Amino acid sequence: MNFGLGEMGVLILIAVLLFFGPSQLPKMARGLGGALREFKKAQREITDEITREEPEEKKASEKAAEKSPHNKPID
Repeated sequence: MNFGLGEMGVLILIAVLLFFGPSQLPKMARGLGGALREFKKAQREITDEITREEPEEKKASEKAAEKSPHNKPID
């Protein structure tokens, strides 16, 4: 039997429905939604932190380059 992604999703949904019952599905969906929301929030925070640090690192490397004796003009 060849199953595609859609067919696998339907089979999993049927199995979950049979195992947990229809009354538990809304609770499980809310829990899954909350977990995905927290994951996206954490991902966004990490991305924001990385993008915030990049300019700071660039400034620090520019300051270090300015202080380096190798960059001084020869008189």
